[in-house]
Amino acid sequence: MDVISQALALALDPFVLLVVVISAAFGMFVGAMPGLTATMAVALLVPVTFFMDPVPALAAIVTASSMAIFAGDIPGALLRMPGTPASAAYVGETYLMGQRGQVNLALGTTLVASALGGLVGVAALILAAPMLAEVALKFTSFEYFWLASLGLSCAVFISSTNPLKGFLSLLVGLALCTIGIDPTAGVPRFTFGNVDLMGGISFIPAMIGLFAISEILRGVMRLRSKTPPPLAQTGGIFTSVLPLLGRHKFNVLRGSVLGTCIGALPGAGADIAAWIAYAVSKRFSKTPEKFGTGHVEGVVDATSANNSAVAGSWIPALVFGIPGDSLTAVVIGVLYMKGMNPGPMVFLNNPQLIYAVFIIFIIANLVMLPLGWAAIRLARPILRVPKRMLLPVILVFCIVGAFAMTNSVFGVILMLALGLLGWIFEENDFPVAPIILGLVLGPMFEQTFLTSMIKSDGSFLAFFERPIAGVLGVATLLVWGVVLFRGIQRLLSGTPAQPDGPVTPANQGADHR
Repeated sequence: MDVISQALALALDPFVLLVVVISAAFGMFVGAMPGLTATMAVALLVPVTFFMDPVPALAAIVTASSMAIFAGDIPGALLRMPGTPASAAYVGETYLMGQRGQVNLALGTTLVASALGGLVGVAALILAAPMLAEVALKFTSFEYFWLASLGLSCAVFISSTNPLKGFLSLLVGLALCTIGIDPTAGVPRFTFGNVDLMGGISFIPAMIGLFAISEILRGVMRLRSKTPPPLAQTGGIFTSVLPLLGRHKFNVLRGSVLGTCIGALPGAGADIAAWIAYAVSKRFSKTPEKFGTGHVEGVVDATSANNSAVAGSWIPALVFGIPGDSLTAVVIGVLYMKGMNPGPMVFLNNPQLIYAVFIIFIIANLVMLPLGWAAIRLARPILRVPKRMLLPVILVFCIVGAFAMTNSVFGVILMLALGLLGWIFEENDFPVAPIILGLVLGPMFEQTFLTSMIKSDGSFLAFFERPIAGVLGVATLLVWGVVLFRGIQRLLSGTPAQPDGPVTPANQGADHR
């Protein structure tokens, strides 16, 4: 009881609360800037934490990371530009909702579901951290291979109405992943002597190009045509969301649990959690045909998952000192810097500090609600800015974001090239989301496959010999089998695959543009 009292005193200190508020505003700003990730928000805060005690230093990191993950949804819903990679999975849904005059509903849903998902993740962190960390540590390259395979299968589910086009887009994403240095042989691959290509295709410029530049090109093409004025935004940010989340409470719980478990896996993180949660939501939805048309159900699952994964990624970091993602890698460095060496002993030597961090997690997720509400209100007038003024400004932000991640002009060129590719794809009804999925999971898929083959001396049976790997492998093969069976069944019955193609901004009605 004394430990809890000490932790409360540390977490509720006025200076710590002030740090939480300032860090929240900073994280909200960085997350809303396309190309600037939650990891970058935390990295920028590290020099400031040198001058702080452990609790306010960790409070700044916890709060900024949680806010940045949510804030990435704001430019996604308004401009179809995901602020962080964790928002890319459902950016199409929230953008289409915004075009229908439902920005308040879209962003209100991501705000409240993010806060709830974060609280579930914190509960898991407090109650089950040692147990979940034990399970996570049993994952070897075999389990990660099947996890990546299962994640790549999501391309079929997130591809709206035409799985074949989604699969082809996924192959493009996987092909782009092969550019750079071979992970096992260490030799350049498809670089054509270009030094910049040796680093591979950077994910952030690719994401900005595929989503934002393609949207800018589409906007330029429409400048001369008479477009209808933006629809008036209806409903309050919270009033319309609470009844909706009441109907989708199971989705919030499912997405949060899934996100926590994926976040606890070292090397996974919020991006993969959001993709898998969105695909699972569509697979088990009663109305899967609505996905890709501005449907909120998948948004609830995915946005709950990416924020709960933030807390989940702290589980292996605190219990074993193993980073769950790039963000907790920075966190571990700060913990060492403050003399809180992560591992089982930190719970014995400094329990009051650990419990204070848990309390700050809860405060950060609660503070997200009023600050998120204010951020949405401030950002919403963007929809009323004329396209002729807005498009050049967006282009400048895109260039700044791409340059900031690569620190070279090559990142800008890469962004523009992939933006053109994304525009061509969408004009021909090919979805671009599977390309992003391939870029996210492709490196893990290749590296774990090659590592496992080396370990097993070329035996494929080794992929099923470990209990968790066996379960994941059978589940993945079942998913593939069901998809193939339905495709063959449709072919034999003579039913056209999907007459209308996938739902992309290019084939939306004029009112949705």
